[in-house]
Amino acid sequence: MSRPVDILCVTAHPDDVEISMAGTVLRHVALGRSVGLVDLTAGELGTRGTPEIRRAEAESARQVIGAAFRYQLALRDGFFRKDEESLLAVIQAVRRHRPAVVLTNAERDRHPDHGRGADLVAEACFLSGLRRIETSDEGKAQEAWRPRAVYHAVQDRFIEPDLVIDITPYWERKLEALRCFRSQFHDPASTEPVSPIAREDFLPFLEGRAREMGRLLLCTYGEGFTVRRPIGSEDLLGLL
Repeated sequence: MSRPVDILCVTAHPDDVEISMAGTVLRHVALGRSVGLVDLTAGELGTRGTPEIRRAEAESARQVIGAAFRYQLALRDGFFRKDEESLLAVIQAVRRHRPAVVLTNAERDRHPDHGRGADLVAEACFLSGLRRIETSDEGKAQEAWRPRAVYHAVQDRFIEPDLVIDITPYWERKLEALRCFRSQFHDPASTEPVSPIAREDFLPFLEGRAREMGRLLLCTYGEGFTVRRPIGSEDLLGLL
């Protein structure tokens, strides 16, 4: 499934993209950029729902966002580590889709999978550029490929952003994508245990975070990202 995209989102769980970067994806799809989504796990340890339910919800959210594709790497939720097997799985995905930019999880966060996922994806993106690491896809050898940039979302815990994307025109569409994950968020009729993201105050919290990020740009809603190396630009006037 060799399908190049401009931006590849590689995150730990189904719904990580929708919570932390869906507005950014929507903005870039609107700009004509191609975007693909890869979930490291099926979120099988989630407090609510099942892997099958979450997979269906993730596909519905993909359609709302307008991403070209979405699939899972089947790493073990909660137990994946930055070992050779996991690194090679991500390297294969990066080489398969040859993105210019990769978006991934926060470097540190409430859920330990987020920080581990961030580190795994960042290292895999570097290793993907080493030609002596051999990988194949559907029996065909893959060429080395290194994305130009890897950006880490700001998720549950506040992190001072290095970059903020104005998502104001796409806020309502982001909420629509989030609501595809009905099993995960607040439902007064649910009999399942309440998780931190299933609390009634979680979506208002996300709105507050988006407003906090937006305020840095003097816009209504924003999504923040960090990056491990300086951001470069050929035109100062293109930066806010």
